[in-house]
Amino acid sequence: MTATISADLAALEKLKAAQQRVRDQIRTVVVGQDDVVEQLLVSIFAGGHCILEGVPGLAKTLLVQTLSRSLSLDFGRIQFTPDLMPADITGTEVIFEDRESGKREFKFVQGPIFTNILLADEINRTPPKTQSALLQGMQERHISAGGHQYDLPRPFFVLATQNPIEQEGTYPLPEAQLDRFLMKVIVNYPTRDEEREIYRTTTGIEHGEPERVLSGEEVLELQDLVRKVPISDMLIDYTMSLVRATRRDDPEAADFVKQWVLWGVGPRGGQSLILAAKARAALYGRSEVTAEDLQEMAPSVLRHRIVLSYNAEADGQTPDSVIAKLIDTTPLDNSTSAGDGRVQRVLK
Repeated sequence: MTATISADLAALEKLKAAQQRVRDQIRTVVVGQDDVVEQLLVSIFAGGHCILEGVPGLAKTLLVQTLSRSLSLDFGRIQFTPDLMPADITGTEVIFEDRESGKREFKFVQGPIFTNILLADEINRTPPKTQSALLQGMQERHISAGGHQYDLPRPFFVLATQNPIEQEGTYPLPEAQLDRFLMKVIVNYPTRDEEREIYRTTTGIEHGEPERVLSGEEVLELQDLVRKVPISDMLIDYTMSLVRATRRDDPEAADFVKQWVLWGVGPRGGQSLILAAKARAALYGRSEVTAEDLQEMAPSVLRHRIVLSYNAEADGQTPDSVIAKLIDTTPLDNSTSAGDGRVQRVLK
């Protein structure tokens, strides 16, 4: 037992060192976006998928490509367009003829989904029929075609991007598909210093090239390690309280939730929040989850699982502002006052 614990602690230190090396390699290509990089790493080591939302030109595609190279994983990219068909993602059966025997048979030709990291670029530019082609692969890690089941490579991640400002020719993702993403990460504009560095480093001849830090097998091992990170019953209850507090029909729902929220977070959101918090704790080399981990991950994990009402929009509320208010008003335990419980636990 002691040997197992020691091995796990050593593995945590390995993960902490590896994530720092991955960050360093990404910085050789991408300027800034440290928070986005952290959330992408959390998503990957938690074994979940991630959607990146930001205006064009913020290096979303470059960031995903660089991450895949630094992790030594196969990378595939699909540029989603209105005329894209499901078979363009999953693959299709093609008739092959044996020249010697003349016998014909169907063979399955794999689509771009058969990779480790799949970049679904501008996923909201294709209709729901094609968007849903990703659902089975994202949830079950295999796809069905021609009456057969085909396993996807492991590890497998879908990192999708979408543009929040264009409406013409776009199809918002259905809530059922959004829920398959562990996290929704907002990519913001760079700071003034970061933007100056972008102009300086990307308009010359020399360009950085990331080195490989982890193999696919090591990523799978570290994913298993993340699930071993313990979380206390108190923090499980705290997670449940946060999730249930988003539901307007819950007897204990706050007045602002009843006014601003149409649909709250389901149990999958709570599971995702705990996994993301475990991954964040592991990335920092910590052997247990803290309230800070849950609170830091809550916006990215919950923002795409909350549907706001027209009243919320009229009042200028966003999913993030509602989540922040929920964190401020949800006590860590039944005996702790709302605001004090959060501060005491985070500063402990």
